[in-house]
Amino acid sequence: MGFVFYDTETTGVSTDFDQILQFAAIRTDEDLVELDRFEIRCRLQPHVLPHPGALRVTGMSFERVSDHSLPSHYEMVRAIVERLSAWSPAVFVGYNSMRFDEQLLRQALFQTLHPPYLTNTGGNCRADALALVQVAAAIECDCIVVPHHDGKPVYKLDQLAPANGFDHGNAHDALADVEATIHMARCVMERAPDCWDRFVRFSSKAAAASFVDDEDAFLLTEVYFNRAYHYVLCAFARDPGQASAALCLDLRHDPARLAAMPDEDLAKLVKRSPKPVRRIRLNAAPALACLDDVPPALLGALGAAEIASRARAIRADAALRKRLVEATIAAREEREASEHFEEQIYDGFASIEDSRRMARFHESPWAQRPAVVESMDDPRLRHFGRRVVFDHAEHLLHPDHRAEMHALAALRRDGNGDATVKWTTARAAHDAAVELIAGGDPVALELLAGYRDHLARLLG
Repeated sequence: MGFVFYDTETTGVSTDFDQILQFAAIRTDEDLVELDRFEIRCRLQPHVLPHPGALRVTGMSFERVSDHSLPSHYEMVRAIVERLSAWSPAVFVGYNSMRFDEQLLRQALFQTLHPPYLTNTGGNCRADALALVQVAAAIECDCIVVPHHDGKPVYKLDQLAPANGFDHGNAHDALADVEATIHMARCVMERAPDCWDRFVRFSSKAAAASFVDDEDAFLLTEVYFNRAYHYVLCAFARDPGQASAALCLDLRHDPARLAAMPDEDLAKLVKRSPKPVRRIRLNAAPALACLDDVPPALLGALGAAEIASRARAIRADAALRKRLVEATIAAREEREASEHFEEQIYDGFASIEDSRRMARFHESPWAQRPAVVESMDDPRLRHFGRRVVFDHAEHLLHPDHRAEMHALAALRRDGNGDATVKWTTARAAHDAAVELIAGGDPVALELLAGYRDHLARLLG
């Protein structure tokens, strides 16, 4: 199975409320030889205001992203779905994609009435090249050159790729960033093949699940603030709330000691940091390794015999495993329901009937699409369907639904006076544009002056 490397340029950093402006992808074979490439841009949606900082980084002016000769957001997503589906099955790889690009892509699919999990369903797998280079640098220290600033490692692609021989003069263009990502993947593949093989292997949920089930103990590497942390773990249960996640005990904690604890003390321990119980998302390409495949220094103070003994103990103690699951679930904070449809993406799957209606929506003439939208049972899908129709053929909407879309644009523009909203309001954008221009950057002035004036008119 080959790879699809992809990247997005967006209106800002909110994965729920910002939108993709540019999408690029390159399909390769297993050896990272390019087979095909794809790039597309779109215009702003009516309810979205870009953050000036994002425009400055990408080099896009407000006039450019507002150009109605560009495809609409919906038209762009339709083209993305067509191309990525044709390239599937594949391993989908971005740079910091798990936290950012993939979340933007899922929202783009969700908000245009497409199944949102394209990259990890239908035989597809997913992985993150940022995690690849961070883990490779931690385990195979000399395989890549990592730049430093103030003594701290820097993994920003526009600095890491040039440090490893890539000419990245067009950084923050989506297609150029895809090329840089492939370059970094090739560096690891050639210089640290064991890291590369694990990266590819555990892009598969099934492979990750089989590994944690079969290994008595294994190493998990996670990176926080560009520092790698290594944990020797033993999987003891699936997460009752999500079957694709495994609950694992950090074997620095002696199972015999945990078994002797009263429930109250065990519950307190589970809440402490670092967490004695770690949750591994098996469908998110975890950085796993056999203990025999990594330098002994990464395993901490425990010897191989003690690790094996503790792993056997937790696997043999059903009562302790049950108590650990209960304590872990009890320690979780209940997520507050959101009133915003974007933040309800994980609140349930579309029904079979609504999935059929979504397909019919895309196949129907525009004049028939509002009726298809209103036949949907899921209020999230009805809302997003009205958005799509509003952007293309506002006059086709019922007057109440047109009013709903105008109210949405007003809310996103002024935030009802709440400065803490999660999207970019006109006031926040105006102030940011003024600040960037005042910094004396001639590029910022050229890019943002028109947008600043537009925002000033919106603010009255």
